[in-house]
Amino acid sequence: MGVFTPAEESRDTLVAGEIGYIVTGIKKPGIVSVGDTVLDARARTEALEGYLSPAPVIWASVYPESQDDLALLRQSLERLQLMDSSLSYEEESSGIMGRGFRCGFLGMLHMEIITERLRREFNLELIVTLPTTVYEITRKNGDIDLVYTPVRFPNDGEAQRIREEWAEVSILTPAEYLGAIMQLLHEHESSVTGTETMPDGRTKLLAEMPLREMMRNFFDKLKNVSSGFASLSYEQIGRRDAEVTRLDILIAEEFAPAFSRIISKRRVEEEGREMVGKLKELLPKQQFVLKIQAKSQGRIIAGEKISAMRKDVTAKLYGGDVTRKNKLLDKQKKGKKKALARARVHIPHEVFMKVMRAE
Repeated sequence: MGVFTPAEESRDTLVAGEIGYIVTGIKKPGIVSVGDTVLDARARTEALEGYLSPAPVIWASVYPESQDDLALLRQSLERLQLMDSSLSYEEESSGIMGRGFRCGFLGMLHMEIITERLRREFNLELIVTLPTTVYEITRKNGDIDLVYTPVRFPNDGEAQRIREEWAEVSILTPAEYLGAIMQLLHEHESSVTGTETMPDGRTKLLAEMPLREMMRNFFDKLKNVSSGFASLSYEQIGRRDAEVTRLDILIAEEFAPAFSRIISKRRVEEEGREMVGKLKELLPKQQFVLKIQAKSQGRIIAGEKISAMRKDVTAKLYGGDVTRKNKLLDKQKKGKKKALARARVHIPHEVFMKVMRAE
């Protein structure tokens, strides 16, 4: 055992108030964690009370781009959890994405830090799904499930009741930005519960809003409308009834689970059009016409097409009968039709990150 000075310095004892280290020889992560009480092996003293384990607020699925890297991803998460006990994860499997991990984070910033460390420190190519919070689903047979991922969210009409997490938000801002912040709160389905003028002239604004709306880039938007002067703190206040539905994205008529999300029913068409538009700009061209569609509540609500790569197969021809040119064009058309029938679109991991950050 010892202390940091800042280098490691061995000590015979550590007493209350000192910050140091203990080398235990434990080989397996997860046996001990932050907040545990260290006692003599023969001591009968109870563990100290008052430490609360950090509870995840948002969840996102993390998959290796190559399934050969699954073991490396597991080891990397174990190592990160040693340094950051607020990170939680469990293994999951998707029929389309393969095997990966469902990770719990304290917020959007925490998620970006962890995924960037996985890429930079462990050289992993990752696919990260859009983050979501927990929903309490009461099914028509009376069963109650907790759903953390959009893929497991029931289709429209299959749930009797849906409840979601809410948060009480406290915003401290100069008075001149109050109008813009009130408009922002309205856009994020918030209800203002009180205001208070502080001695220094700033205004304290109290509001209640769904936790999913805080993940919709609320903090960045708050900093933008307040020129960086507003500060934010929040606390979860329990679950309330929710009017939400699932939005799915189809690429080349194939379901892309990484882009699925749970959103408010009143914004589903607007979100569908925005998502399809972003993907049209970000996805690379293919050898065939690529269809991008947004689907919700059993119907297609938005769609775009990316034109196929164009190759002039008749460039090598020089004169001759026009039937030679038509023959080559027909051959190319048949080839593209065959490619479309067996098409699988590779989506670069940069696209997933850009879509996530755009939120």
